[in-house]
Amino acid sequence: MTVKPNAKKIRVITSKNANEDSDGDATTTTLVGFAGSTADAFTLLERLEGKLDEYPGQLARSSVELAKGWRTDKYLRRLEASLIVADSKISLELTGNGDVLESHDGILGIGSGSAFAIAAARALMEIEDLSAEDVAKKAMKIASEMCVYTNDNFLVETLEAAEEESKEEDTSDDKKEE
Repeated sequence: MTVKPNAKKIRVITSKNANEDSDGDATTTTLVGFAGSTADAFTLLERLEGKLDEYPGQLARSSVELAKGWRTDKYLRRLEASLIVADSKISLELTGNGDVLESHDGILGIGSGSAFAIAAARALMEIEDLSAEDVAKKAMKIASEMCVYTNDNFLVETLEAAEEESKEEDTSDDKKEE
C-alpha cells in the first residue's frame, strides 16, 4: 500500500531581497524540500521563514541560525525531519544534529531513497546532454525502483542559478623584471 502517493514535499518561500530599499519589489525565491515527519517539517519551515525575514537574501546565515535553534531548543531538538533548502546561489541540507551541509558536487538528497538518488545523479552527471532537471528526474526514477519507501510520483520545482562571478587574474603585473 502506498500511503502518500501524491504528497507535496516541496515548498516555495518568497522573501524580500536584502539589497532592495523599502520601495523595491525584488524578491528572493527559496525552495525547501523535506523528509521525515510532515508536522515537524512544517514547524521547521515556519522557523526558516522567520529566519529568512530576519536575514533577507542570506540563506546560509538563515540556515545556520535555524540549525542552532533546532539543536539547542528543548522543543525543536525532538523534531524528526530533514530539510534541503536552495536559492539561486546555494543549496544546503539541514539536519537535527545541527548540521548545515553544502555538497561538494552540488547534489543533495534526503529521505529513505536518498542514497540511491544521489548515487544515480552522480553517475548521470557524466552525461553532458542531460540538464540538471533531467538528471534529477532520472535519479528519482532509479531511486523509486530500488527503495520500497520511495514512489515514482514526484514534483519538480526549478530555480535559475545565479551567474558566478569570474575572477580573471592578470598575471602580467606579477612578473618580475630581471
